[in-house]
Formats: sequence, structure tokens, C-alpha cells
Amino acid sequence: MTQVDLFRVHHDGVDLAHGNSAAPAHPVPGDGQGSDWRSAYKRRLLVADFVVLLVALMAAQLVRFGATSGPPVDGLYVPYPVLGVALAAAWWTSLQVHRVRSSRIIGNGSEEYRRVLVATFRAFAVLAFVSVAFKIDASRLYIAIALPLGLVGLLVARKVARVGLQKARAKGRSLERVLVVGGERSANDLARWFSRHPASGYVVSGVWVPDSTSHLSTPFSPALRRVPMMSADVDFDEALSASGAEAVVVTDTEHLGHESLRDLTWQLEGTGIDLLLSPNVLDVSSTRMSLHDVSGMPLLHLSEPQYAGASRLAKTLFDRVGACVILLLVSPLFIATALAVKLTSAGPVFYRQERVGRDGAAFGMIKFRSMKVGADAELQALLAAEGRTLAELPKLTRDPRVTRVGVFIRRFSIDELPQLINVLRGDMSLVGPRPQRDFEVDGYDHVATRRLSVLPGMTGLWQVSGRSDLSYDEAIRLDVHYVENWSMTADLMILWRTAKAVVASDGAY
Repeated sequence: MTQVDLFRVHHDGVDLAHGNSAAPAHPVPGDGQGSDWRSAYKRRLLVADFVVLLVALMAAQLVRFGATSGPPVDGLYVPYPVLGVALAAAWWTSLQVHRVRSSRIIGNGSEEYRRVLVATFRAFAVLAFVSVAFKIDASRLYIAIALPLGLVGLLVARKVARVGLQKARAKGRSLERVLVVGGERSANDLARWFSRHPASGYVVSGVWVPDSTSHLSTPFSPALRRVPMMSADVDFDEALSASGAEAVVVTDTEHLGHESLRDLTWQLEGTGIDLLLSPNVLDVSSTRMSLHDVSGMPLLHLSEPQYAGASRLAKTLFDRVGACVILLLVSPLFIATALAVKLTSAGPVFYRQERVGRDGAAFGMIKFRSMKVGADAELQALLAAEGRTLAELPKLTRDPRVTRVGVFIRRFSIDELPQLINVLRGDMSLVGPRPQRDFEVDGYDHVATRRLSVLPGMTGLWQVSGRSDLSYDEAIRLDVHYVENWSMTADLMILWRTAKAVVASDGAY
């Protein structure tokens, strides 16, 4: 969800001439594999796609016709095994045409998945047109099984490949080295961002400040400690060679000027090195940005924050209907948990705590009681023993107040199921910022106050990103990002990630 948005300039043409001698070599981050990992990754996807499609079409044939090959296809007079191979080839070709394995989209974001969906449905749209035009009557059940099976297989294969890629990047492999052109401060910001988000696939391997002739200061970002810092005393081609960069990111265009930026694009023609422009916009979803051409000058338009959409009828209906469905599905677990709480410790089944909701309105948030009665009175002393205060996220790593049943239901977030009642009442949403305590809100600045623009959620970016393992500042940043960039698609993605986070019980205690 959170990202640095980089605008690519594509290059085709002559080679870059390195007229000057290369600068001394510096040890830089990365695995030294260049773009080899990209080629290998795309080859694996290419093979996986064809295997998935063949398996999906063979499975469709087995379900529809059993072990036999089935009758010839009416109007085509070929057996279904031959039709399956032809469909797999056509489907695979559609994926190729839509460039689903482009190096610019693999491994990050939703564009890769979107292209797979578009390529699949367009392939079957063409198939439907050809069937009607040539009066080919293939089994509808065969197609109805093959389409979703193949589509799900393609998406799962990409997810598996992406998980493997992210694990490799977390270990410092399969990264693209970047030469940052701009100021020292913006270079430090970008280096810190990439180091905190290795899944982005970028690592800063050099910094070039083209309008500085003085000695550059020692970098204050750990991510830049072994990175060459170069001023205008070094030519661009020398900086490029010293950094071993496979991409160039311009962070502050004023350090170059528009004419020098144009010259930079000419110098990179034919090298295969990408040029990217960073607008220095953080925590803004790409859906809120669009590029406008104004009399030949590109301007980046940022649309207003999206939190108003989180109050619309569609989200309200989604919350209420979703809460009803979930309550029905988990009703056996709900009843079993209530009995377990009642029979194993003295006190009520439910625990009600006052929280601050949208626009600062207080409401009573309901949970299954996971602690002994009177636990709230002990909180401040226990936090002090850990060197913490109520101003921070008031959750203890090892809380002696938690009951035996409480340990289990907190680990898998079962204690939060009664909040579905809050959703039905309109106090909460299925997805939103973390519900706030009054002493937290009292310490808010103008940034954190944005959390109160929407209903708090049963889950949110804070939960799928680590829950109690997050720092207080990081939790605020994630909630504000959600509020500013809300979308129904984002809600669905968070709900999906929540299911995985709950099963893994990451950051839950």
C-alpha cells in the first residue's frame, strides 16, 4: 500500500560512450547479478504459465469427459485433447501480448495481476467470437471449468513466485542497484525508504550531486555508509560506472535543471539503464496521482484525500452485510468462546471499553474478556515496569493479567469477534484505523488527528503489518495512509491479508 512513486523514462537508440576513466571501485550493496535474476524470473514465469494452463485444461477434460478423450468438437472435428493444447497456446499467447511478464511490473504492485485478468478474459472473448463465427460448439461445462481453474492457477503461480522473490530481496539478493541524482538529504530519504522496503527491489549504490563542487558530508543514513557520494567533480558517466547502477533515480530536478535532465536521457539511450523521476511524494497511493501535459510541460496532479469515500453508502452496506455473514459463519466459535470464558474464570463474558471513534465520538467497544476482572487498574504500574507509558501503544509483551483462555483467543484474535456487533451498530467498520483510547487522542498532533476522519476498524493496515510489533509512530503512519488513500479494493486486500496475519498470529499477544 505504501510506496515511493517513480516515473520511468524508456530508452532506445545509441550506446552510452564512457569518455572518461572510471572512478575507483566502491563496495556497493546488491548481489552483483545485474539483470540476470530478471531474465531467470521471467523464464520461470513463462514455463509456469504454460504448465498451469495445460493442467487446467486437462483437469477440465477429466471432469467433463472422464478418462476418455471425449467426442470431437462440433464444427471443428478435433478431439478435446488437441483443443486443450490449442487453447493453452492461445491463452499463453494472450499473456505474451499483454506483457504480463514485463520487467517493469513483476514482483510489485497489482498491475501484474490486473494484466493476467485482462489477458485471460480477452482471450476467452476472442474464443467466444470465433466459436460463433465458425459455428464451433465446444462443451460449455468444459470452458466453465477451464477458465476459472486456469485463471486461479496463473494468479497463484505469480503469488508463489513473488513470495520467493521477496524472500530473496530480504536477504539482499535480486535487487536493482540505483544511482541517485539529486541532493544529499533527498538521497538519504530515498535510501532509508528502500532499506525499510526491500520488497521494492531497489538499493541505492551511489549518490551524485551534480551542482555541488565541495566535499559531500558524511551520510547520516546507515543505508548509505558504503555508498560512494560524488559531487560535480565526477562526471555522470564516472558516477554511473562507480555505482554499478542498473537504474538512475532523479530525486531533485532543480539540481539538474530541465536541459540537463534532457541531456541525461540522451546519455542513457541504448544502455538498458532505466531513468526514473521521484516526485518526493510519500504515503500517497498511485491511484491518486495522474500526469497532465500542460503546454508541453508535464505536471503531476494529486487528487484530494479519499477518506470521504469511506463514509459512502457502498462501504456502509459492505460493512453491515459482511458483519452479518461473518457472524453467521463463526457463530459456533462465538458460542464456544463465550462458554470457555464463562466457565474458566470469574466475571462477565464480554468486556466493554470506551474508545474514540469517527470525529471524536466515544463508543463502547465490545470484546471477549481475556483478562481477570479489574485488570485496567493494574495497567499503568505494569507499563512502568517495562519502561513504557500510557502515551504509547498500551500493550504488554508478557501480561500477567491475561487468563489461560485469554492467551489463546488473543493469539488468534478470537477475542475481537464481538466487535462485529459494533460494526452492525455503526460504531466501527470491518476495515479502518485502530480504535483509539482517550489518552492517545489527547496527545494527537494535526497528522494523527486524521485517523479520526473515518470509522475505526476491526482490522486495518496496522494489523496486517505487525500489530503490536509496530512502533507507535509507524502505527500512526499506516493509519493515516489508509485514511488518505482509502478504496474498496484496498479494504478487500486488507481483509485477505488479515486472514493470513491471524493464522500466523504475527505480533499478537
